[in-house]
Amino acid sequence: MNASPEIQLNGRRVLVTGAARGLGEGFARALVAAGARVVLSDVLHERGQALAAELGQTYVPMDLAVPEQVKAGVDAAAHALGGLDGLVNNAAITNSGGKTLDEIDIDTWDRVMDVNVRGTWLVTRAARPHLARSGQGRVVNIASDTALWGAPRLLAYVASKGAVVAMTRALARELGAEGITVNAIAPGLTLVEATEYVPQARHDLYLQGRAIQRPQVPDDVNAAALFLLSSGSGFITGQVLPVNGGFVMN
Repeated sequence: MNASPEIQLNGRRVLVTGAARGLGEGFARALVAAGARVVLSDVLHERGQALAAELGQTYVPMDLAVPEQVKAGVDAAAHALGGLDGLVNNAAITNSGGKTLDEIDIDTWDRVMDVNVRGTWLVTRAARPHLARSGQGRVVNIASDTALWGAPRLLAYVASKGAVVAMTRALARELGAEGITVNAIAPGLTLVEATEYVPQARHDLYLQGRAIQRPQVPDDVNAAALFLLSSGSGFITGQVLPVNGGFVMN
């Protein structure tokens, strides 16, 4: 695992949602390697607790679909760290993969929006006072390049990530006066447990369409997240950074 040691976040206090596996686990590991203090949160409690223990960090349970848990979880994270300097809004669900617009049911649509969109808003809202007190607060939203190219048979997820992109820009304007930057990373199809369901044809589409023609792994996204959480990114806000080997280019 490449820890991107050239980016140092010594003492920075960061909350990562959805940190028990996949990209979230990669962010947590990279942050610790860069010297940050991290609170991991997830709904996969056993895995989250085990990873936090391995890294010598703190785990806080948090279901983004339950507003009361979000506020309590963020406050618990800030208490454990003595404040918050950074937030990685990584937690999300897919649930609509492989289904056409006619096959997605309303409950699935609402569940995806509750977690991916409303949950991102609620976590950021709860973290805002803590990040403001930091004086150099950083929010990194994990979007998806599927919202940039309009991936088919994934409509609820794509729509939710498009909303995260739009919300990133609005939040950047609302929070800028408090010294808080808000940016988004839009990863491409990454080889993690959560994407094991993806058909080989979609993997092939990405592989053939990338300028850098190899599979994408979590380490490819870590350095971008570390930079956007660093002091060096203090004049960058409201931006969306595709990290996908050139499959989508802005």
